[in-house]
Amino acid sequence: MNATFTHAENLTVNETFWTIDPVPGLEPTDLSKDPDYSGRVECLTDDQKHFSLKLSDVMKKDEHQFRFRIITNLGKERWWGKPGVQLRVTELLVEAPEKVTDGQTADLTCKTTCSLIDPTFIWYKNGRPLTTKTINNNQLHLQTVSSEDAGSYSCAVEGSQHLRSTAHSLRVRYPPKNVSVSISPSGEIVEGISVTLTCSSDANPPEKIYTWFKRSASIGEGKTYSIPNIRSEDSGEYTCQSLNDLGERRSTALQINVLCKLLVVV
Repeated sequence: MNATFTHAENLTVNETFWTIDPVPGLEPTDLSKDPDYSGRVECLTDDQKHFSLKLSDVMKKDEHQFRFRIITNLGKERWWGKPGVQLRVTELLVEAPEKVTDGQTADLTCKTTCSLIDPTFIWYKNGRPLTTKTINNNQLHLQTVSSEDAGSYSCAVEGSQHLRSTAHSLRVRYPPKNVSVSISPSGEIVEGISVTLTCSSDANPPEKIYTWFKRSASIGEGKTYSIPNIRSEDSGEYTCQSLNDLGERRSTALQINVLCKLLVVV
């Protein structure tokens, strides 16, 4: 943003700075000292009384009226640059649901405030271009959403790929999957030792209940199931079932074979 100024010969310019949206009757704040503009503004002047403002990393919230202030050696001689510069910022924006459920369809739309003629839109997921999804004009269509579709989506217009939209995070809700049982200690299980079974699964929202089964009989709840003094009658198939708001799934069976201790009598 560029400006020029002149002043009477009896005046000396002590200070010049830019400000935004000045309020009559209130002394404005130097824009370079505003935390929202820290590191993003650079004010330049020269001997010919050229006065300019360089604004970096422009954002939509930078839409303001920018005006420069001149303060002279005489307290009452303070001047505004008029009419100032009204900054309008165009942007790309991704519109999409915040979350979608596994199996549903989802449409992500790339919107722009720019006036474009027959633009081609490019979509990105987690920063990488998408080439295997259905793209119709400015819309990305996810036919059957799965957990693999969760991620950060952004868009750009072909030819201006360096000007991407802000990222939109798509969260996918799904019932438990990859349910499995692990045992500690591993290896041979001998009578009398303590054994702990742990149930693991992947779910969104998180799991609410874990249920344990020996064969088809329910034997307990919780992420872990402990047998403190295991006996031969504890041998058998163990499974766990993971449940959240969207459904439940049971693990494959873990077979435990308990070995008897051998007593040597002398």
